[in-house]
Formats: sequence, structure tokens, C-alpha cells
Amino acid sequence: MAVLDDRPRPGKAATITAEAKAWLVSLACRKAKELGYPHELWTTRLLARHAREHGPGEGHACLGKLVQGTACKILNEQEVKPHKVRYYLERRDPEFKAKMAEVLCVYREVKIIKQTAAASKKKPSGAVAIVSYDEKPGIQAIATTAPDLPPEPGVHATSGRDHEYKRHGTVSLLAGIDLVTGRVHALVKDRHRSREFIEFLELLDAAYPTHTAIKLILDNHSAHISKETKAWLADQRAGRFEFTFTPKHGSWLNLVEGFFSKLARSVLRHIRVASKQELKDRIMAAMDEFNQHPVVHTWSYKLDNAA
Repeated sequence: MAVLDDRPRPGKAATITAEAKAWLVSLACRKAKELGYPHELWTTRLLARHAREHGPGEGHACLGKLVQGTACKILNEQEVKPHKVRYYLERRDPEFKAKMAEVLCVYREVKIIKQTAAASKKKPSGAVAIVSYDEKPGIQAIATTAPDLPPEPGVHATSGRDHEYKRHGTVSLLAGIDLVTGRVHALVKDRHRSREFIEFLELLDAAYPTHTAIKLILDNHSAHISKETKAWLADQRAGRFEFTFTPKHGSWLNLVEGFFSKLARSVLRHIRVASKQELKDRIMAAMDEFNQHPVVHTWSYKLDNAA
């Protein structure tokens, strides 16, 4: 197979040694600020300049004329990108697995309720209602300063909108999805404190028969465990409300997050309103539309592994 080998080519042999490359890569794996620069991360131009200035002093004279392009090639060979950041989430809850198992057990209970109803060909008994709840704060009420331009064939394919806009403040959506029926319970408020959360609990209390046990999956927001909330719960019938909390940094375990994603992509994306009240009305109109065609959200990932 020697006939397939490349013939020797003219040109200068590589002058950057393996040791110099290793030094450059190790340098790239440190932060620029550790070496006295104001930069948080390296730029490839800054890295090459630092190598030119300090490489020969470290015994790597071949780096004295290093250019940015060569530095990039050396880093690419080792798949190192010091100018980029990829975020990760550190698990800070020591009881993460135990709390996750509790949430999954509730989802398994939902599955059993659905299977029982399907086997008997009857609606669920209504003894238990399981609601996935969360808040979506900071929904912006933004107004246009000029009329939108509709798409026009042969002229512009998309809607046209002026770059300038006017802010009218923000609102918070408090929403819960019944995981058995798919019904959405929602309130839109200016804030999301304990009093607003209690108002949402009162909404749930009125939505279900008095004999129904209402189980909520929710996070550890201060409003959910405040003195005001605990005092209100203490006045309710025993067993009426039961909370299952997701672990810290475990909001992805809450099915309502998928609903919020759908809402953001289908309703809130590019929304423009003349006032905060119009934003509230349109969000609640969206909730009514969702309830006309309810979607039952189902959790399946690692459900069989629940304790």
C-alpha cells in the first residue's frame, strides 16, 4: 500500500515542539485573570500575545513568533476552547434523590389512577386531584410604538415591526395543571407573594369537591412555606391539601414547566399589548383556550425506578 502514501512535500518543517504545545494548552486551561489580565477568559489573540511574550522565558523559544491562527490550530488539536463557556448545574441538595423519588411516586400514583379508570371504562373517582404547580414571573407587558406591518406576498414574507417599544411593567402567572384531566388552573397577578399563592389555593379549593384530596407538586419558593401559607393551610380540613416539594435545582421534575414552555412559544412569543391589563386578559384567554382542548401531561422518565 506504499503507493497510496503521500510523496515528500517541500516546505519548512514544524518548529513548535510538543513541549511548547503542551505549555500553551496548559496556559489556555487557566483563566486570564489569574495572570493579571482584566479579562475573565482568554481570547485567542490575547493568548497568542502572552505566549509570544512569556513563552521564550519558559524555555519555549519557538513560541516567540506565535500567531493567532497557529495558536487556534494547536488548541483545536486538543479540543480546547478557552474563549467559550458551557454552563452546568451543581447539585446542592443532599437529599436530591430522596425528594426526586417522592415526586416520581406522585407521578406513579397519577399513572395508576389513569390505568384504573381506563380498565373500568369510567372517569377517575375524584377522590384525589394531583396538580403540578409553579409561577412564571416577569412576563413583560410591551407595547409597540408604530403599527405592525402584515406579511405581503412578493414584498416581505414576515410581519414587520418597529424596533422601538414601550414597557408597561411585568406580571406573574400562577398556574397548575391537573395531571389526570389536563385542566389548567391559573391566576395572573402583579406579584407572587404568599397572599397570591393563598389566593391560588382558594381557587383550587373552589374547583374541586370538598371530599377530594388535592396534592400539589411545587418548588420551595418562600411563599409556599411562609407563615401566612402555613396558617391558611392549618384552617383547612385535614387531608385537603398535601404538598410534595421538588428538590433544589430540580424544577425540571415539575411537569408544569413543559406547559410554561409551550405557553412561551405559542402565546407569549412576540406578544405586544397596550397595557398590563390587556396582557392579563390575553393570558387568561389563552388558559380558557387550553382548557377547551385539555392536554394531559404525562411523566415517563425513570418512573419505574421510583421508590
